[in-house]
Amino acid sequence: MSASPATADLRDIRALVTGGTSGLGRAMAQALVSAGAQTVVTSRDLGRAEQSARQLGGNAIGIAMDVRDHDSVHTGVEEIDDRVGRLDVLVNNAGVGMRTVNPRFLTEPQPFWAISPAGFRDVVETKLTGSFLVARAVVPRMLQAGGGRVVMISMNTETMTRRGFAPYGPSGAGVEALARVMAADLTGSAVTVNILLPGGATDTGMVPEDVSDEVRSRLLDPGIMGPPIVWLTSPQAAGVHDERIVATEFDDWLARRAR
Repeated sequence: MSASPATADLRDIRALVTGGTSGLGRAMAQALVSAGAQTVVTSRDLGRAEQSARQLGGNAIGIAMDVRDHDSVHTGVEEIDDRVGRLDVLVNNAGVGMRTVNPRFLTEPQPFWAISPAGFRDVVETKLTGSFLVARAVVPRMLQAGGGRVVMISMNTETMTRRGFAPYGPSGAGVEALARVMAADLTGSAVTVNILLPGGATDTGMVPEDVSDEVRSRLLDPGIMGPPIVWLTSPQAAGVHDERIVATEFDDWLARRAR
């Protein structure tokens, strides 16, 4: 019988989680560290990245990386290569939420024309362009080394098209389209690409602080991302490619896969 995701041994794995200092990224980084993986987390701010790495413990490392900027990504990947060697896993998670363009987006949604161009660009460039730039820097190294895994962090389809959710929704839709193109481009290679999403709104800093207790009670714990990200990193997921995995449905998905 194979090990469960919670008991996977990832001591030989080197992983990068972009935006791994908070929210879903922090939860996934913690799960990977707890399973033994040497895990790099990034933030635009070096001090925040290093502090998060210390809190994660184990073999966590924090580096500065602005995923929106090609030079910053290149420098960060070079630093990772120098410090930990080639990466086995890339978790493209970095993003900024709707709070940056509308602090009350849940209770007072704004139409797309009320969003500032700068706010729109920042969300899209962080989530979509950032995923492209980091994958563009990491995947060729994986191919040269003989293999690797990329996990693209997405959102519910309903969120992508929800009223008042520009630019957050479109950025997620773009990430999914990019993931599918990447998977198609990498079919037949030793590098896999899969999509992972929580399956609902999560209790992270991206949710307004003034939401009602009723709404907050329905929010998912970010830790729900732990078991699927550990499994996708483990030997059990060898050859799994171009899948869209919903964390809230992960156990059922595994059961269907086993059948």
